[in-house]
Amino acid sequence: MKPPHLRRFASQLYSRALSAHPNPLARLAKNGGKAPVWGRAARRKENMSSESKYVIRATIRVDTDIQRKDVIGAIFGQTEGLLGEGLQLRKLQSTGRISHVDVNLNKNKGRTQGQIELSTSLDQVSAAVIGAALETIDRVGPGKASIRVKEIENIQSAKRDHIIDRAKVLLLEIVSTGAGESKNILDEVKSVLTLDTEIDFAEMTAGPNVEESDALIIVEGRNDVRNLLKFGFKNAIATMGSGIKPELVKLAATKKMVTAFMDGDRGGRLLLLEIDGKLGKSLTHVALAPRSREVEHLEGKVITKCLTQKETASKTVSRIRTQEQKADDASVGKGRPSLEAPDEVKNWSPFFDGLKRNQAIIVLEDGSGSEPISAKNIGEALSSTEGAQGLVFAGKVSDRIFELAAGAGIVTVVGKTIGPESLKLGVQAYSASDLN
Repeated sequence: MKPPHLRRFASQLYSRALSAHPNPLARLAKNGGKAPVWGRAARRKENMSSESKYVIRATIRVDTDIQRKDVIGAIFGQTEGLLGEGLQLRKLQSTGRISHVDVNLNKNKGRTQGQIELSTSLDQVSAAVIGAALETIDRVGPGKASIRVKEIENIQSAKRDHIIDRAKVLLLEIVSTGAGESKNILDEVKSVLTLDTEIDFAEMTAGPNVEESDALIIVEGRNDVRNLLKFGFKNAIATMGSGIKPELVKLAATKKMVTAFMDGDRGGRLLLLEIDGKLGKSLTHVALAPRSREVEHLEGKVITKCLTQKETASKTVSRIRTQEQKADDASVGKGRPSLEAPDEVKNWSPFFDGLKRNQAIIVLEDGSGSEPISAKNIGEALSSTEGAQGLVFAGKVSDRIFELAAGAGIVTVVGKTIGPESLKLGVQAYSASDLN
């Protein structure tokens, strides 16, 4: 046996040798049992956390007292040659495809238990194979061991879920702190970003909040409702393409705000005109999907944008009615002056008595007439009058008169005179002489 001072001297020499020895084994010992990595591989290793796709999480139980290095050694040692050349853990670590192994241990009464985490940028199949390989390890150090994989988490998916959840919170903050139209969106969304199942309302597919919500969104079909539900809009109801039911008219009359959200095609525009005809003043706003797109196929951000940019119903309906009538006129040609007015229209002749130049009278459904209206107030009077069926104008029926009448849903106008076109925008014009 060597004297103590010689043993100390030998130990010092050995330590110095380890610190300076170029042999890889010496470097391995210096790095605490972990293989050293240089250059590109080192950079890959440093960036591993940002590049990882999956994290393998497992528990470990050992019936004796062990150290972290014992677990790491068992993982790399007992899986070597087990998975084939392509899944050698040491090689994968040196190339940056897996990160270092995180081991947290707790010791109690001579036993050890803890958690293992291993991050990898491999595909899901390879991650699953590595996880299964970990469970084959049955000894760590001198003790019997049991390793069980609890989960293999998709990091990217988790990040996406976090982004979505956080974005929903931020969206709600934007909506709730906004003013004007933003508050209207909050009313429509009501309970933003929570999903619910559809319900049946008078044989119409609807969201679960159509009755209690102060706002209502009217769409065409059940798939439109389902798509809105997917993005948290729970106050939509579908017309179901079978006409506007009386139950829908009654429901809309109880709401503070009713928005018709239509497809961006001609069918959507025509349905809007039908809804407007049935709901009247209950329809407050209109939102249109982008041209040639359907509500059932819109993404969440597009839906929110469309509803945010909705317009007042009167403005939108008037514009669309004019556009559709122009299209109809173009397809059938320009109208020609009528030679004789219907008997019903001839009965309007007395309205010209005492009517000053460029004044107008609105003919109501019962055949009575309004008080004389000045030329500049005709548009306002038409928009506030219900049940108008005609317009008598003490002047020439111009393009403006055609447009005002079309916007109010009036199909017959009688003027002192008319131009070369008597049919325009779906409005038939007669002159006073046609009534004789």
